[in-house]
Amino acid sequence: MICPVNDKPAAAASASPPAAAGAGAPAQAAGRWTRFVGLDVHKKLVVACVLNAAGEKLHSESFDCTPQQLERFAKAWIGPEGVAALEATSNTWAVCNVLAPHCGAVKVSNPLKTKAIAQASVKTDKVDAQVLGQLLRCDYLPGVWTVDEKTRRLRQLAARRTALVQDRTAVKNRIHSTLAGELIDVPMARLYAPTGLDWLKKVAMDPQAREFIDSDLRILELLEKEIELLNKQLATQAYHDAQAKLLVTLPGVDYPVAMTLLAALGDVHRFADGDHAASYLGLTPSTRQSADHCYHGSITKQGNRHARWMLIEAAQHLDKNPGPLGVFFRRIAKKKNRNVAVVATARKMVTIAWLMLVRNEPYHYVQPSTTEVKLARLRIKAGGPKRVGGTPKGQPRSVNYGHGRKARTVAPLQEVYAKEALPEPMAIEQLPVGERAMLERTGTLGAVAAFRKPQPRVPAAAAEA
Repeated sequence: MICPVNDKPAAAASASPPAAAGAGAPAQAAGRWTRFVGLDVHKKLVVACVLNAAGEKLHSESFDCTPQQLERFAKAWIGPEGVAALEATSNTWAVCNVLAPHCGAVKVSNPLKTKAIAQASVKTDKVDAQVLGQLLRCDYLPGVWTVDEKTRRLRQLAARRTALVQDRTAVKNRIHSTLAGELIDVPMARLYAPTGLDWLKKVAMDPQAREFIDSDLRILELLEKEIELLNKQLATQAYHDAQAKLLVTLPGVDYPVAMTLLAALGDVHRFADGDHAASYLGLTPSTRQSADHCYHGSITKQGNRHARWMLIEAAQHLDKNPGPLGVFFRRIAKKKNRNVAVVATARKMVTIAWLMLVRNEPYHYVQPSTTEVKLARLRIKAGGPKRVGGTPKGQPRSVNYGHGRKARTVAPLQEVYAKEALPEPMAIEQLPVGERAMLERTGTLGAVAAFRKPQPRVPAAAAEA
C-alpha cells in the first residue's frame, strides 16, 4: 500500500529537480510522499509525468528506456521522497530493478484492471503517464505482487520450458500435416518413438515433402535436447527445494508441474486461503451479479495461463485414482461431464497444494508405490544418490525366495516419505474430525489406511500363474 498523502501541496514539492545527493536514503520521517511519478514504459521509450501531492504537474519528459537514462531520471525527479508507478509489461521488472535504489517506492499496476487507462477516450502516452501518477497519488492504483528475484527467475525458466514444449508440439503437428498432404498413412500408434522415427526417415514420398520432413526432424531433435537440459535444471532445483518435493507427492503432479505452480504462486502466505490461490490462477467460476440477478459462468482464466494449463493436464490422470481426489473427479464427471470434472479437480488441487505448503505437510492420501517411483525418478534425474536394492545385510530372505514367484512388498507411505527426507504423514487416528468424515463419506478410509501398511505387490504374470 502507498502511504496516505496530504491533499495540500508539500513545501518541498517545487518545479526544480530534487538534489540527487540523498538518493537511496529512506523516505521522509513524516512517512508521506511528496512526488508521484507515472511512467508509461515501452521497449525503447519511457514517457514520465511527475506530480506533487496536490496533483499538479511538476514535470514531464520522454527518454530512452536504458539503465543510464532511467537512473538519471530517478535521481533527478523521484528521489527517496518520491514514488513511481508503471504498468506490468515484458521489461517491467528490469526497469524496477534500476529504479528501486533511487526511489522511495516503486508500484507495478495490473494493466487489465487499470480501467481509467484501458477505457479512456483520449489515449496517448502522456495521458497514460499522467493518469498513472494521479491514481498512484490517490492510492487507487490496482497493484500486483512484487516478485522476488528467486521467483522471477523460476518463472522465466518455467515459461521457457513451456514455450519449447509448445514449439515441439507445433513441429510434430507440421510433420503430421506433411504426411497427410502426401496421403501417407502412419502404420504405428506412436510416431515419435524410436521405431516410428526410423520409419519416418525411410518412408518414400515426394522430394520436396522429404526435404520438409528432414528439416522438421532436425528441428525436433534440437528441441528435444534443449527441453531435456531444462528438465535437468528444473529437476535439480526441485530436488533441493523442500516445497517442490512436497508438491510432487500430490497425485498427477511431477516436478515440472510443481515448479511451475511454485513459480506462479510465489509466497503462498500472501493468500488468505486456497480459494484465493485458485482465483489467482483463474480456476474459479466467473460471477456477474446485479440486483436480484446472478449468473455464474465459466472460469475466469486470469493469472498465469502456463500454471493453469499444466494443472489441468495433471488433473486428466486422476479419473482412476483410488483416493479422495479420484472420487471427487468421478462424482463431478458423472454429474456433469469430464471436462468440467478436470477443471474442478485442478481447482481442488490448488487448494490442497496451498494447505500443504502452508502447513509444510506432504499429501496424506496417495498411493505409496506411485509416489515412491516419482520421488526416486526426481532424485536420480537431479543427480542424487541411487538406492541399493535387494535384501539388506543381516536380514532373512523373502518367504517367496526359491518358490519361482516374483513378489515384493510395497513400503508404507510413512517409510517412503522418510527415505526422501519428507515430513511424516499424519496417522489416521490423528487426522482432524473433518478429514476423517470426508474419508468415510467418500468411502476411501479403508484405502488410505492400507497405504500406511506394507502391502504385497505381485506382478500380473506371477498372479496369473
